[in-house]
Amino acid sequence: MTSDILELQRAFTEADLHADTARLGELLADDFRSIGERGFVLDKQQWIDRHAEFAYLTVEVSEVDVRHYDRAAILRCAQRSRATWRGAEMDLSARVSQTWVEGPEGWRLAGIQFSSLDPA
Repeated sequence: MTSDILELQRAFTEADLHADTARLGELLADDFRSIGERGFVLDKQQWIDRHAEFAYLTVEVSEVDVRHYDRAAILRCAQRSRATWRGAEMDLSARVSQTWVEGPEGWRLAGIQFSSLDPA
């Protein structure tokens, strides 16, 4: 089961990196919520739509830990990335927590939360 969640996490990272909005639409639960490192909240459509002004250039994921709970899994990791927002480049370093839930349609990402890390 851990390998399934790891594969879904990789698919999500790839879809986000390449702005594959169709794939993101498949992977995100309809009631998905993202909480950013500064406390802002995005729903599923806002997360997908942010690709109009935001783009990852690189994404590195490390320190991955997966915990299972019946029909849910929590994946925690460190993520370091380079991105552009409205044309300005930025480096991002965050601790990330993803909540995956299993429903009739399979596993979906229901939530993601970011906490800033020192950029070291």
